[in-house]
Amino acid sequence: MSMETRLLSCNREGIDAAAQVLQRGGLVALPTETVYGLAANALEESAVREIFAVKGRPQDNPLIVHISDLSMWKPLVREIPQRAMRLARAFWPGPLTIILPKSGLVPGVTTAGMDSVAVRMPSHEGARAVIAVTGLPIAAPSANLSGSPSPTTARHCIDDLWGKIPLILDGGECSVGIESTVVSLVGEPTLLRPGGISPGQLEEALGEPVRVSHAVVEPLAPGERPTSPGMKYRHYAPKARMVLVESTLERFLALLDQSDEETWGLVFDGEEKLTHRPCLTYGREHHPDEQGRELFAALRAFDEKGAKLVYARCPDHDGAALGVYNRMLRAAAFEVIKG
Repeated sequence: MSMETRLLSCNREGIDAAAQVLQRGGLVALPTETVYGLAANALEESAVREIFAVKGRPQDNPLIVHISDLSMWKPLVREIPQRAMRLARAFWPGPLTIILPKSGLVPGVTTAGMDSVAVRMPSHEGARAVIAVTGLPIAAPSANLSGSPSPTTARHCIDDLWGKIPLILDGGECSVGIESTVVSLVGEPTLLRPGGISPGQLEEALGEPVRVSHAVVEPLAPGERPTSPGMKYRHYAPKARMVLVESTLERFLALLDQSDEETWGLVFDGEEKLTHRPCLTYGREHHPDEQGRELFAALRAFDEKGAKLVYARCPDHDGAALGVYNRMLRAAAFEVIKG
């Protein structure tokens, strides 16, 4: 059943309207610095269930809870250890999510039945203003249909969610463009999802090693449960089959040139001039900040172009690029051509 959806700017009028919808148990698509989030009261079970229903999101995929200041964190978790405070002081507000054992205040539907909760404080002023006016911690996975490329503009939210939710806030283009880094502090510090904060930055702030989960660059094993958003096998994906090409530019261009007319390339800026095949770009080579901002918009554009197969140039694997590499692996369902 379709509902009326309003599109408002992320100004005082829009922020107040969003807060009213959230306080009534409704859903709002709102901007953050990472991607647009589909927001609901994280403590209201029926509102959280509506997130899963609207997105078509699997119930075993936990949600991230967003706060506007540190005072909102303490009631959500059993305790805040010193290592967690070190990370919060270094990176909040910002694109970092911290997982700790949850308190009884957080319903199991928000955490997919797990005994821990993922929390972050976004740096987008509009998002924090909505949370502050609402006075509630807000669950907000990406504001898209589950599995498709995440939304980095209000237009993307309109494409996926118009008629499904009451309000979309337009806060412009997201400055980071990929979802937050997720680190678990339940046990040894473990990176579960890479993002705008690199493993090296985490280790520097913590003063201790951070283990990188195997699921960052490998699919989950059969029956293995996702402990963080973004760990599903195929995720962030266009409708086209996508193949990641981890090889030389010459090898990539040869593959592309030998392909049929419904095949497109995803290349670094400037490389589109080297082939007669149609291509989209996602930033300069070795510039992961640009790649992160442009990746999801490019993946969505392939659907508009009617692409059936996409050969994608492989980004770097480490540091700040790990988040982009992780998203592309999952968009390609781990189909990689090497050598």
